[in-house]
Amino acid sequence: MKGHRISEILYWIIAVISIYEAYSRWESNRDRAILFIGFSLVSVFMALFRRHYRNKYYNRSNSSE
Repeated sequence: MKGHRISEILYWIIAVISIYEAYSRWESNRDRAILFIGFSLVSVFMALFRRHYRNKYYNRSNSSE
């Protein structure tokens, strides 16, 4: 269960780094900045997806006890 939490945190970290990179590259290389924005959106989606299923698994395991 702890591994799911760590992977969720890693997705949030990747999203923050991608947003920073997109912001810093926006003037010099707009195509690369858009790529980093895409990475950040995917990372946020995956973090929320992981959180949803982690909570679902936690609620299911607690209700069966």
